[in-house]
Amino acid sequence: MSRTVLLASASTSRFSLLSNAGIVPLVQVSHVDEEALERTLSDIAPADLCVALATAKGEAVAADVTVTDAANLLIFAADSMLEFDGVAYGKPGTPEVAIARWKAMRGKSGTLNTGHWVYDTVTGQTRSGVAGARVYFDDVSDAEIEAYVATGEPLHVAGGFTHEGFSAAYISRMDGDGPAVGGISLRLLRQFTHEMGISWQSLWNAPAH
Repeated sequence: MSRTVLLASASTSRFSLLSNAGIVPLVQVSHVDEEALERTLSDIAPADLCVALATAKGEAVAADVTVTDAANLLIFAADSMLEFDGVAYGKPGTPEVAIARWKAMRGKSGTLNTGHWVYDTVTGQTRSGVAGARVYFDDVSDAEIEAYVATGEPLHVAGGFTHEGFSAAYISRMDGDGPAVGGISLRLLRQFTHEMGISWQSLWNAPAH
């Protein structure tokens, strides 16, 4: 039986990763107040925080599906954060924060964690977990940082960087799950669907490249 995937995220990177893997999802954004939730969960580990945020976003969408009939959906939700020096960092939000973040990260490394939550509306099964990679940043100059921040790209992405955008040239290497750094782990999602008795191929709905 073919299944319809609903992505509970506005992330264009997550949408592209799924689409390029043959799964073009429907999209519904949760509108969960992530910052408020983070404040209530400030004492848990960064990786667990990502899972908690993904779960909250996914549950909010599952409780009020508006984009289609909810009867045959597989809902994917995710949340990403950079763990750097033991602290979880989300989206910088402002140029000043992004510049300070990059000056702290350059020449060092951090772990980009992406929490996942999957819900099958047919069986009621759920799965959750985390995937990610260690990201090593080049020792870039102040001028390079300021030029990058001026593009606007880092302001609204977890950790203040992307591995496929303007900042790709600033990353020396990544050890781990590359797609998870982009916002969603295809490997982990395939593992979850297998555990739930759903064929990964049943989610393919895009023409071959």
